[in-house]
Amino acid sequence: MYKVLIIEDDPLFRLVLTKTLKNQGYDVSVANDGAEGLASAKQLKPGLILCDWMMPRMDGLEVCRQVKADPELATTFFVLLTAREGVENRVQGLDNGADDFLSKPIEMNELRAKVRAGLRLHQLSNDLRTQKQILEAELAEAAEYVRSLIPSPLKTEAIAIDARFLPSRQLGGDCFDYYWLNSDELAIYLVDAAGHGVGSALLSVSVLNVLRTQSLSGVNFSRPNEVLSALNDTFQMNAQTDKYFTIWYGVYHRTQKLLTYASGGHPPAVLISPTSNGSPEVKLLKTPGFPVGMFPDVEYIAAQCAIAPSSSLYVFSDGVYEIHQPDGELWGIEAFTEELKSYPINPESHLDQIIQTVHKISTKEALDDDLSMLQVNFEFK
Repeated sequence: MYKVLIIEDDPLFRLVLTKTLKNQGYDVSVANDGAEGLASAKQLKPGLILCDWMMPRMDGLEVCRQVKADPELATTFFVLLTAREGVENRVQGLDNGADDFLSKPIEMNELRAKVRAGLRLHQLSNDLRTQKQILEAELAEAAEYVRSLIPSPLKTEAIAIDARFLPSRQLGGDCFDYYWLNSDELAIYLVDAAGHGVGSALLSVSVLNVLRTQSLSGVNFSRPNEVLSALNDTFQMNAQTDKYFTIWYGVYHRTQKLLTYASGGHPPAVLISPTSNGSPEVKLLKTPGFPVGMFPDVEYIAAQCAIAPSSSLYVFSDGVYEIHQPDGELWGIEAFTEELKSYPINPESHLDQIIQTVHKISTKEALDDDLSMLQVNFEFK
């Protein structure tokens, strides 16, 4: 049974309204003035409130404002009862949160019809809120699953890896991983699926699982170009799937101190190495290639780079540097590389410092894109 609250200081009119609505089968409660009505509304949480505009202690507009400001009463349908005429009065009521009006003297058929319509809208609002809560709970569960896939930091005598992942929404389209293919070769990769939200997250998790389980048939996972070609064949865009992704995939050969890598439409990894003159050497590691899944029969190329001791490799998504500054200009890959170059060459992780810099530069509280970063330190002593 729907609850209806009548807030009316005229006892005779209050009685007429109460009798009329009780005859319609509603659970009717009454209040003599605005202050009492507001207290009753918070206690009863009615589906609909009929409230007189002009009352002692607290008028109907103030009751309406406070009701609509209460999250537990926000879906309650609020009808102002008034003898006032004129568009400006109705505008004032609507601006204060009223959902509808009834003009005095009230026509009872109109009253009954507006109560029915108001309660229908209240029920629809409640249903939508319930569905939203269910969806948010499911998204939170999915986000927790995605977070569970993020690898733990890796630290050995030869290599140390730290990582950060900040989705722009509850679910992001970035993923990354690193693990030993064998006792000598370490795979490192980062994937950035196009778009944001559920669809992008599903794609990136699918790619992660395929790579983690090494389920690409006939592929040598120590050869990055073979991996990207096989992924491109497996994740082709079609009528059902309009998503593609960029990827940077590298394999570090520990005994040779050599990094083999390939990329598909992804930002370059940044390798920073010490030199004898004290200034760091910066290399951008990228190979030509379309994003994975965008076109069939794409040839991907691998390249190699020698890794000097005490070097740091940064692998990241474009959300790290495509940041709008206060002047409207993008921060950009060049400025981001200079930021990395400014950090001291030491075994410490600089990822939190990078995130702080991004937040200082950005004009927005929330990120426009997912932000993922890996920092790989090689043989620091």
